[in-house]
Amino acid sequence: MPVVVQKYGGSSVADPDRIFNVARRVARAHDSGKQVVVVISAMGDTTDDLIALAHKITDQPDSREMDMLLSTGEIVSAALLAMALHKLGYKAISLSGRQAGIQTDNSFSKAKILKVESDRIVHELNRGNIVIVAGFQGITGESDITTLGRGGSDTTAVALAISLKATACERFTDVDGIYTADPRICPEARKLKDITYDEMLELTSSGSKAMHYRAVELAGVYNMPVLVASSFNENPGTLIHGGELMEVRNKVRGIAHDLDVAKITLAGIPNQPGIAAAIFEPLAIAGISVDTIVQNALAGNITDLTFTVSRSDLKKALEVIQPIARSINAREVVTDAHLGKVSIVGTGMQNTPGYAARMFSALYKAGINIQLITTSEIRITCIIDEAKVKEAVQALHRAFELEKE
Repeated sequence: MPVVVQKYGGSSVADPDRIFNVARRVARAHDSGKQVVVVISAMGDTTDDLIALAHKITDQPDSREMDMLLSTGEIVSAALLAMALHKLGYKAISLSGRQAGIQTDNSFSKAKILKVESDRIVHELNRGNIVIVAGFQGITGESDITTLGRGGSDTTAVALAISLKATACERFTDVDGIYTADPRICPEARKLKDITYDEMLELTSSGSKAMHYRAVELAGVYNMPVLVASSFNENPGTLIHGGELMEVRNKVRGIAHDLDVAKITLAGIPNQPGIAAAIFEPLAIAGISVDTIVQNALAGNITDLTFTVSRSDLKKALEVIQPIARSINAREVVTDAHLGKVSIVGTGMQNTPGYAARMFSALYKAGINIQLITTSEIRITCIIDEAKVKEAVQALHRAFELEKE
């Protein structure tokens, strides 16, 4: 019997009516002759509510205890969905991450899956059960509960699909696929029928919230196809897959944007070996992820070094950088927390010239100043003023005619 893994986001199970809606969808998949494993997120805003509750107790909650607390949200959803399936007359059982055999490292709040021991899931499937797994969580070798970070339920679903050799991983949420841009700020955005792992990775790393980066990366490594569709309608979704797309008219497949950008500039630092390492190694040790890096050489063997981090990491990054800046005699440290980024993505761009010029021209015509630029083989990203991001996405969507098939 083929196995399918379905994942439902928090908006899909936000209240009892939506939970029953999901239960009926799961039941239909079961009735079609499949063994069904469901990975579920916490209901609605439960995770945010639990975080707020913790901060009413203490400004600095212990990371282990936070993982204990946050893991309860998904367990509640899993148990309620199992109850809904029972009410509909189906055999179902809910499992925590630990019971599902999801083993992680001990990096609380951002744990990585080390392996999945899926014997219990297989046993329950063979007993005729629909298996509901609490997403976003696992357990360490010391039996401590961990969470996988925001979007971790996506990673749970892909990992289980791989472990169970499922035919596919199906991700259901409140949107019905992957769009050429965020339709909330670009009404002309068009849903894609399919997209490659590489393109989806670039979109998610550049700000798209359609699916978590780690889940796409894992799916790509193991060539696990992922269908992204809506839990509220039967519209065809978008398939994320490997291999090459058929020749397409437009080499740009999508535009991503991100408002979670802060810039740090160390001005007037020595242009000599070891300086970059002295700056970025302590940031790595502090667990701060650095995105764009630009160095401008000046006269007199002096340089300015600029890099970006997420806004939530800005304060922590400055605590690390300020003593380093003093030790290397930087002239000053300048920050800007009012930035965003826009990116164009497409595998067809890598062997075709002119896309950067077309992007820069479109932004220029819209009166948008580019502060920083970073690229990969299939992506071009511009850092701009956050107030201009919506306008930039719309201008680029028009410039590359993404509304057309």
